[in-house]
Amino acid sequence: MKVLLVNGSPNRHGCTYTALSEIAETLKENGVDADFYWIGKKAISGCIACYKCATLGHCVFSDNVNEFTALAQNYDGFIFGSPVYFSGMNGSLMSFMDRVFFSASKQEPHPFRFKPAAAIVSARRAGTTAALDEINKYFMHQQMPVITSRYWNMVHGNTPDEVKQDLEGLQVMRVLARNMAWFLKLKEAGENAGVPFPAQEENRIATNFIR
Repeated sequence: MKVLLVNGSPNRHGCTYTALSEIAETLKENGVDADFYWIGKKAISGCIACYKCATLGHCVFSDNVNEFTALAQNYDGFIFGSPVYFSGMNGSLMSFMDRVFFSASKQEPHPFRFKPAAAIVSARRAGTTAALDEINKYFMHQQMPVITSRYWNMVHGNTPDEVKQDLEGLQVMRVLARNMAWFLKLKEAGENAGVPFPAQEENRIATNFIR
């Protein structure tokens, strides 16, 4: 079993990475491998709603979004981490996730459906719960079980050293990691016992509010 830890911060080894590292260590203690994926510092274009991914099977832009979506096929679970810069998830991660999850919904096999996921955020002070709400909606849209801790998945600090002093936040990360490992083992046991995935309705109904 493998979990991909996505570092959405432009700082490769900053506060978000510090929280994800606590998760990685605890996952490994519970028999689950963990790898890091850093989205980098380069500009990431937002989705332009061209819908070409529906026919191409991948995003029309040639950057790390398609690389990540292909990589995701090899993982059993995901944890996305974001810093909070202005009361929500940071802009580059939002653009990245918009395109990853929109284009992935057009692919078969689906790289995310029924795989557990979690969001974690780091902040100096505020904006954490808004960022968590934003990230969790991507998982809900893709039928991904959302893994929780016993408090909101956040750490506080202005530097990695300050995050290491947030003992409560680090404990929340460890509880989250154990819950993820537990769920993955349950899922594997269910699959081995022959429990099928939920049936999918072939024709998706899409309506709006003017008809």
